[in-house]
Amino acid sequence: MMKYKRLLFLILIPISFILVQVAMNNIYFAEYYSTKIYSKIAQTISFITSIFSFSLAEILIILLVFALIIYTIAVLIKTINDKSWKYIKELIINLGVFASIIYFLFTLFCGLNYYRYEFTVYSQLDVRESSKEELVMLCENLIEKANYLRTKVNVDEDGIAALDDESYYETAKRAQYSFDNLSKIYEILRGNYPEPKPVLLSKLMSEANITGIFVPFTFEANVNIDIPSYTIPSTMCHELTHLRGFMREDEANFISYLACVNSGYDDFAYSGTMLALTYGMNALYIEDYNSFEKLYYKYSEEVQKDIKYKTNYWKQFESKIADISAKVNDTYLKANNQNDGVRSYGRMVDLLLAEQSKNYR
Repeated sequence: MMKYKRLLFLILIPISFILVQVAMNNIYFAEYYSTKIYSKIAQTISFITSIFSFSLAEILIILLVFALIIYTIAVLIKTINDKSWKYIKELIINLGVFASIIYFLFTLFCGLNYYRYEFTVYSQLDVRESSKEELVMLCENLIEKANYLRTKVNVDEDGIAALDDESYYETAKRAQYSFDNLSKIYEILRGNYPEPKPVLLSKLMSEANITGIFVPFTFEANVNIDIPSYTIPSTMCHELTHLRGFMREDEANFISYLACVNSGYDDFAYSGTMLALTYGMNALYIEDYNSFEKLYYKYSEEVQKDIKYKTNYWKQFESKIADISAKVNDTYLKANNQNDGVRSYGRMVDLLLAEQSKNYR
């Protein structure tokens, strides 16, 4: 009898599907849910999980993996000993029930936010087709800013741009403050949200080419702290953007950039500027290589050194695992209202160009 009661949880899958369809076809529903319901749930649960200084999600994932392995082994042993398939059937039912619950929670705590208003509604930025000259101007301005900021940040023993803090927890607190500061400009970002959390197994995240991840089940912004330190502030602010209900990667990058450059901290401003510069120059590389090459030589030696360090860091993680991770991420993005998949990051440049256009009016 209990087996059939458990099967009732499978109804959560069609319920989740219906909710997503409603959000896809009614942006007012999606926006109301994000601002009125999700925000309250996120702030409540994240307040509880913030009691732990470590990533609760990381610990739960590790325990879950071990539990599934032990459970599966136990089922296989029982199946062999009793020569009965009933244990395998139980395993399949339990996994199906677990998956339906996880998908339902994902839909409520994350999935519906993909269909809300874009950030341009709140920032009043006019995203439009821009000329190559405007793209070149954007890159020139970002290079000039990056060169200037690089002279104001600390460096480590290898001469690479470093953070001002002695611990990543202090950097996390400044990331939270930076977001609170940005929320004075954009009210939609306001809320009592905790700071991001460093991940203990950050090296494994690098193996999968992951810099950070927002876990909607614990409402934690988790950050890889093994990556080059000057990229950590923008990564922290990126994940904090997801915590505030903006799930699109392009928007998270742009909002992270805004949080960093408006933070009042030189190392944060440098991190955000380098993030924007990377996307801008990548776009120019595709659009006009000759212009890209000319601008590249305008980088200061120090900025070039940071870029080379970052490139070499990620080269060591080029592997099948990284390729699989990229494909999984691409599939995930396409399944959640980002039809261009990984290419949806290109909109970051359009937002930067829109901001530039707005500032020059």
